[in-house]
Amino acid sequence: MAKTAPNLCFSPLNQNQSRKESFFKPQNSYFIPKPTSKTTLLSPFFSSYTPIQISSPPGNTIDHQLTDYNARIFQFCQLGNLHNAMELLSMSPKSELESKTYCSILQLCADLQSLKDGKKVHSIINSNGVAVDEVLGSKLVSFYVTCGDLKEGRRIFDEMGKKKVFLWNYMLNEYAKVGDFKESIYLFKMMMKKGIEVDSYTFSCILKCLAASGGLKEGDRVHGYLLKLGFGSYNSVVNALITFYFKSKRVESASELFDELIDRDVITWNSMISGYVSNGLAEKGLEVFKVMLYLGIDVDLATIVSVLVGCANSGTLSLGKAVHALAIKACFERKLNFNNTLLDMYSKCGDLDGALRVFEKMGERNVVSWTSMIAGYTRDGQSDGAIRLLQQMEREGVKLDVVAITSVLHACARSGSLENGKDVHDYIKANNMESNLFVCNALMDMYAKCGSMEDANSIFSRMAVKDIISWNTMIGGYSKNCLPNEALKMLAAMLKDLKPDSRTLACILPACASLAALERGKEIHGHILRNGYFSDRHVANALVDLYVKCGVLGLARLLFDMISSKDLVSWTVMVAGYGMHGFANEAIATFNEMRDAGIQPDEVSFISTLHACSHSGLLEEGWRFFYIMRNDYNIEPKLEHYACMVDLLSRTGNLSKAFDFIERMPIAPDATIWGALLCGCRIYHDVKLAERVAERVFELEPENTGYYVLLANIYAEAEKWEEVKRVREKIGRKGLRKNPGCSWIEIKGKVNLFVAGDSSHPQSKKIESLLKKLRRKMRGEGYFPKTKYALINADDVQKEMALCGHSEKLAMAFGLLSLPPSKTIRVTKNLRICGDCHEMAKFMSKETGREIVLRDSNRFHHFKDGYCSCRGFW
Repeated sequence: MAKTAPNLCFSPLNQNQSRKESFFKPQNSYFIPKPTSKTTLLSPFFSSYTPIQISSPPGNTIDHQLTDYNARIFQFCQLGNLHNAMELLSMSPKSELESKTYCSILQLCADLQSLKDGKKVHSIINSNGVAVDEVLGSKLVSFYVTCGDLKEGRRIFDEMGKKKVFLWNYMLNEYAKVGDFKESIYLFKMMMKKGIEVDSYTFSCILKCLAASGGLKEGDRVHGYLLKLGFGSYNSVVNALITFYFKSKRVESASELFDELIDRDVITWNSMISGYVSNGLAEKGLEVFKVMLYLGIDVDLATIVSVLVGCANSGTLSLGKAVHALAIKACFERKLNFNNTLLDMYSKCGDLDGALRVFEKMGERNVVSWTSMIAGYTRDGQSDGAIRLLQQMEREGVKLDVVAITSVLHACARSGSLENGKDVHDYIKANNMESNLFVCNALMDMYAKCGSMEDANSIFSRMAVKDIISWNTMIGGYSKNCLPNEALKMLAAMLKDLKPDSRTLACILPACASLAALERGKEIHGHILRNGYFSDRHVANALVDLYVKCGVLGLARLLFDMISSKDLVSWTVMVAGYGMHGFANEAIATFNEMRDAGIQPDEVSFISTLHACSHSGLLEEGWRFFYIMRNDYNIEPKLEHYACMVDLLSRTGNLSKAFDFIERMPIAPDATIWGALLCGCRIYHDVKLAERVAERVFELEPENTGYYVLLANIYAEAEKWEEVKRVREKIGRKGLRKNPGCSWIEIKGKVNLFVAGDSSHPQSKKIESLLKKLRRKMRGEGYFPKTKYALINADDVQKEMALCGHSEKLAMAFGLLSLPPSKTIRVTKNLRICGDCHEMAKFMSKETGREIVLRDSNRFHHFKDGYCSCRGFW
């Protein structure tokens, strides 16, 4: 006869125990629980209830002789045994189940994130015809929302009749969590419409939503409404208001609320600190923190993090270190968020060693820690260090994110490390990250800044999706890499799909400037005015630079004066512009205006000023600014500054002093410095010194054709034809090629290009006829061709014919033939203008009464009434 199963009480299974460990199978084929150290067979929890018999297989059936299903289900829920609770629920008579039972099991489903079981409970509620009252409805809403089904939770919420304010607040908050602030605001308006009695939490939540969505007007109305209801003194509400006003960039309104609040808590102080910091007022935020300490307010982790961000943004390393010490005393050093912010502070304050010490001591690191450290190396221009960290991340199994990859690419771009950048590109390919838009944009930027536009274009052409940043990166890359035509073509292609933004315009204007494409620049200027982009300082500076480099200096100055908030770049562009055009006194006056305006000059602005002195031969002024730079501003001269001084000495005929100056330089001179002296030797026909200088230049840059050509020109002007032949043979043996002289002029938006000696232009016969006519008139007035600039060993007739074919003469003559008498003739040349063309241009301006503006590779020449603005200094 079969044995009957023993009637034993048991504790339901712990969710973390496996059934294999918790049960054993006796000979009678019934399962009974295996005793553990934490449970006994006779659990006191169940001592007052009828024992439950378990049949095989485990948990599938429960004895139907239960008398209190609600209590049993509640007990299972209390112990986290969802399986048995669900089994008992499904077999319980619907008439005996209470609403609170459904609530308890729904809560367990929510706690365990069991959407499937919760839906089954909801189905049982519906099939049992249970009336969904306010309590059960709230629990159903909470369950669905907690399990991620916000849509179903909202459906039940809408079907409920009466709802208390806490449920409205709950839904407001849940939509805010997922970033659907629009729906949160809609629900708040529904509350107002239905006359729901709101509380402080309602206002705190809705103000956060309005801050995130930029609802400034709605925020003002909510502020008025909460004051009317008497919530203006609630800390949580005022704190939310302060945050709202800071996020809306209304700093003064936030500050007024803070001043009016008597009972401030730590959240209030933190809101003020983080609000000032996030609005670019880090110094004010740090002042609030100091007051907080003075008053003895206890700080928390949020305080420390906000203050460290403020120190990072303001570069206040000393205070950052003090806060670091304070945080250690408060035992925050083990908090990951604190350590990440701390190393970022050290990094942004320029203390990379300090950041590295924090990084190495961190017990726990996440991808943010690594990325912050990589960004530190990036800011310091250490692409090698950034890449080492990237490799270490990979070895330690840290999953690299887009931020880490783009940070390393920025490091490579900043340092111009093309090879390192290509290594990162290989990593990107190996990890299938090429489809990411941000990664592709960073890759293009890296290649563009490293001068490899072919690689940049290769990535651009393969991108399935391009945004405005992608196009701007390519346009700016072509422009900065001296490929202006490609930049303009890229802009034309972009306009088919996208509207340019201010960044696009700031990128394309330098391309127009380098081509001296005035008409195209004017079109872009019109677009800037129509779209209100002139208020963008980058655009305004680029526009001033465009007119400077197109020779329209008056309009450049007019636009410069219209810039409401001029920065260092604005002033430097104008100083350089005056210098390029030969107006050194105006350049110096502008430089002094800049200093009076409180703008501190930097290395570049001094280079522009020294260039201006050089182009006008102002030797004493040049020396004065050289000493001001060193003594007043503690700027140690770099090669560019020394090059300006050598050029100034050379142009003013102080060749020996220039040579001695180079010999005494504290840093090794480069080819540019010796080249400046070589140019001076040509101006003053010092062949002997030119030979000495040329030896130094050829040692430094043996492949630079320009210096060989310059020496050949010096020999040719001195009619030392054997030496000319020898230099040209040397050029031939080295396989070097001289850049041909070319000039261009823009007529009705079309750029007309002329190459020296080329007669293929459709109007070449008219151009040649006009030049011969002008040449005859020059002879009649006592001007004779400067045949030494022909640079060929031939008779004077052949030399004169060669001179007539110089590209700048062809372009100027074409301008005279094509443009109306009132139009200024604007010509650009890729090389320096020769002496004979310079004389011809002066005569043209006098004979025709036309103004001619010629920009060569070195400077501008304004020819008017037979005079040139350069006064012989070019």
